Amino acid sequence: MKKVLIIGATGTIGSAVRETLLNETDNQLTLFARSASRLKAGERETVIAGDVTNDRDLDQAIAGQDVVFVALSGALGRFANKIVAAMDRNDVARLLFITSMGIYDEIPASIGASGNLSHNSMLKSYREAADIVEGSDLNYTVIRPGWFTGGPVDYEITKKGEPFGGHDVSIGSIADFVKNAVADDNYYSHDSVGLNSK
Repeated sequence: MKKVLIIGATGTIGSAVRETLLNETDNQLTLFARSASRLKAGERETVIAGDVTNDRDLDQAIAGQDVVFVALSGALGRFANKIVAAMDRNDVARLLFITSMGIYDEIPASIGASGNLSHNSMLKSYREAADIVEGSDLNYTVIRPGWFTGGPVDYEITKKGEPFGGHDVSIGSIADFVKNAVADDNYYSHDSVGLNSK
């Protein structure tokens, strides 16, 4: 059993990871969100209302955790800086951080090169966050999913430096990867991985 903090617990991916970890593991979850009133805690859950840019809120949430999972949007570079610093302060090492496909210009033309950072400035904050996480001393895994879809758990993994394998990935597949990375601290440790449907 591990203690897992989900930052961005009300979002699409945060909600899916929460459900998967509750149904398929015995982990204890802490759910961190600005709109925590939307969350109803189960018996293995604690809910914390907070702002990811507030050091006191982050310290309260991160202290004592085994794994921190982050699925946010917005000023991701700023958020990553705050989270990495809080994890260092609280001696928590394992970080799983959702960014986006395309941040390394790894999407081949056959899939749609317009989704790469060099063609899509919207990805700048995702790349900035990945660089901050990868430059940290944490036991990180950067997760770069394709476009979210429904459907079954069925995915392939590409590593940084390899061409991205496909355009889409199911939300359930992302949650499954996170479950595996929570269970094993060495699972794609110090790596940046792309996830796409097979």
